[in-house]
Amino acid sequence: MNLLKGRTARWMGFLAGAVCLASPGPLLAANAADQLYERTLMTAADGRCRLFAPAVGSALDAARAQARGATLRSGATQGQVEALESRARSKAASAGCKSKDLTTAADRVRGAFEAYATLQKMTYPGDVAIWQADRPVSATFPVWRLSQPSNFGPDRLIFGLAGRAKAVTAVATFADGAQPYAARVVMRDPARTQGPYIDARGGRSLSAKVAPRSASQVFNAETREQAALTLLPTGAKTGMGFRFPVATADALSLLDPREAVTIEFTFAGRDGGDVVRKAYVEVGDFAAGRAFLR
Repeated sequence: MNLLKGRTARWMGFLAGAVCLASPGPLLAANAADQLYERTLMTAADGRCRLFAPAVGSALDAARAQARGATLRSGATQGQVEALESRARSKAASAGCKSKDLTTAADRVRGAFEAYATLQKMTYPGDVAIWQADRPVSATFPVWRLSQPSNFGPDRLIFGLAGRAKAVTAVATFADGAQPYAARVVMRDPARTQGPYIDARGGRSLSAKVAPRSASQVFNAETREQAALTLLPTGAKTGMGFRFPVATADALSLLDPREAVTIEFTFAGRDGGDVVRKAYVEVGDFAAGRAFLR
């Protein structure tokens, strides 16, 4: 793609206007690769030179993750994005920590992101669904930190990161009162695939954006319990909560924002076999929302 060529031929485009770096809304495709390069460069420089306070550094990293998702949505391949990020990190590694260019760029980034770093809520719209991020100042009860709702048939789900530990959690309520005894998250395994499986004929259906089982990895829930009222879908009075391993969030962060993952709930069937109900969650800007919480 032309968008991904020639990034190493210049220092940083935001020296003329760093405010665009802090835009929390969707990125224009023409600017996404530029912003990914610049944000990756400055994130890498911060890691080496300690340029920013932790809050500003976290805000910058969240914006970098959002730009990465926008670049993939614009049509870039995973390989092209990784090559762009590698060039940005190489450029950062060659810059002196006290060089005038880097100092000037850091001052502009700092000014652009200081206000962004104090935000308590962010909304990350995807192609189909939305991630809502929340950084409550204090909470004496479990709340969603990063969440996406989903309806599957008459049943409802909220999936994301919950509580102080930001644990990967699925809370579901079932219209017929059924109680699943297990749950699992099924997603594409990047080690066994070359990219997302997206069936264009499926339109906006998330079920058309998941990998086949043979190309997927599975994360089984570690705990099962009645969900706290503060985590239930709107209007629900009861629901089941399942907590998944931390590795689930790490794996989800590596996926393409255009694809989806499957949440499977397993019930005991009347004939002794199992019955499975499936919900789907869009990957979207999960990585950006997770970085925002940090």
